[in-house]
Amino acid sequence: MKQISTVALNTFRESVRDKALYNLVVAVLILIAASLFIGELSINQERKAMVDLGLSTLLLFGYLIAVFIGTGLVYKEIERRTIYTVLSKPLRRYEFILGKFLGLAATLLVNCAVMVVALIIALFYVRRPTDPSPFGILPAAFLLYVELLLATALALLFSTFTTPALATLFSIVGYVICNFTPDIKLFADVLNVETYPSLRVTQAVLWALYYTLPNLSNFNFITRAAHGIPITGAQIGLACLYGAAYLSILLSLTIYVFERRNFK
Repeated sequence: MKQISTVALNTFRESVRDKALYNLVVAVLILIAASLFIGELSINQERKAMVDLGLSTLLLFGYLIAVFIGTGLVYKEIERRTIYTVLSKPLRRYEFILGKFLGLAATLLVNCAVMVVALIIALFYVRRPTDPSPFGILPAAFLLYVELLLATALALLFSTFTTPALATLFSIVGYVICNFTPDIKLFADVLNVETYPSLRVTQAVLWALYYTLPNLSNFNFITRAAHGIPITGAQIGLACLYGAAYLSILLSLTIYVFERRNFK
């Protein structure tokens, strides 16, 4: 556990040196500017617009960190040949992977926490007496963080066996597909396999994608939060269990691939 925490701390420091957290300044400025001018852009919709903007900004900036830093975490160590020094120490490969993941997860946590605080302050600024409590966005923000952890694990998986450019491409494509898995199933269901039997293979592939890939829309409650609709504890719990299951699968695959890499 000590080795994992050491790698995680070093990864967090490296992320800060890469200026990953500087996007917070931009995000906070966006939210502050929005809170000042949102009243002129909408009629009695200040809170809805603010929540939509704030949580979408959190997701966007968090995803950029997850992909553009996550895809280079392992590759940088290999390119600089520091991986030989790291693995020559009493550090197992799975500890190295878990440490890298937790370090970037900590970076994302700081990123999300600061942005949520900025959003809550902005919501208090535009709040009307009939508006729900600004703290009602916390469950939605937490589930977005869980979604970002999955994006981080996916980017880390690709970083173990390919270059950052290809890993970034694969991560973006994978993320887009995982956001549209319900549409994949819908398309598979409407295929007319009775008239065109040759489409059965296509339908089977689409169903396989639907049941294999994580459905990231399970973590997106931005619309509910914007309309002030409460997110129940059952919804949060099920989403967390769903995320934990896929997170375990992705990290296990990452460790499996990394354990079998030959760095000689």
